[in-house]
Amino acid sequence: MSVNQVQPKLIIHGGAGSSLKGKGGADAVRQSLYKIIEEVYSLLLAGANARDAVVRGCQLLEDEPRFNAGTGSVLQSDGQIRMSAALMDGKSQRFSGVINVSRVQNPINLAKTLQESADRVLSDYGSAELLRELNAPVYNPLTDLRLQEWIQERQDNFSKTMAGVVAEKDVTIVSEPGRGTIGVVALDSQGCLAVGTSTGGKGFERIGRVSDSAMPAGNYATSKAAVSCTGIGEDIIDECLAARIVVRVSDGLSLSESMQRSLQEAKDNQRDLGAIAIDAMGAIAWGKTCEVLLAAYHTGEQVGDTLDWSEEALTGSAS
Repeated sequence: MSVNQVQPKLIIHGGAGSSLKGKGGADAVRQSLYKIIEEVYSLLLAGANARDAVVRGCQLLEDEPRFNAGTGSVLQSDGQIRMSAALMDGKSQRFSGVINVSRVQNPINLAKTLQESADRVLSDYGSAELLRELNAPVYNPLTDLRLQEWIQERQDNFSKTMAGVVAEKDVTIVSEPGRGTIGVVALDSQGCLAVGTSTGGKGFERIGRVSDSAMPAGNYATSKAAVSCTGIGEDIIDECLAARIVVRVSDGLSLSESMQRSLQEAKDNQRDLGAIAIDAMGAIAWGKTCEVLLAAYHTGEQVGDTLDWSEEALTGSAS
């Protein structure tokens, strides 16, 4: 690493929940997160820019069936899968995203394509047209576990307001209610930040419902800091959480203090959410008002996670 380069930093999440059931469940999630952390961090060490590293991380998380994004996304009330994703490059401070897109393997790829477009956020019809223009292969992200989950809930007349975060055969890893999203935040060797967030939604929701994942409320970055959120989308939107944390850093607060203050406000407002973040100095931070945040990070010296993090703790950090 040259004198002018900085140590890359990385943090990812696979959603948030109310509890992890069983050591086997926690270990399965940890194994998935660590495998992705190692692959993406190796890209950063090889000189990849933050945006490309974030896209790759999101692709890997979308392709992991146990997380609610891409393959393994939850079904909405009508039995259809509609996914949303966003990407923001802190260097250019440019946001792009797709809302309620179907029949695509990696929604984050569409968000990346839209980074260079004059029209950078597309809804379902626009996203479908973009897929046709790109001649992208048709892909069905449905898994048997998510289908069975929906069939059971239909029999119960959709008594639950959302689906489980993690899908795992014969094991309830995250109990209800669940909050399913994936996210990646990266600082590259040139000191540039980027963030990506992707989701299959809450599950069982009203047709046309829009999540926070394709909004600056849930996914935001500048040259100062980058934040990805997870949890109940409506709560994240009401707090405008990602942008709020980044703005506080831009106004001079430390990342840790910005996270602490924003999460305390969210807790006071009885919100159900979590967030991961990195600032331009390489500080890593996370926070939650729910019990469990499924996140892992790489500081350049160590890999860690938040799976055994105290249920009472509001925020945490690493450097």
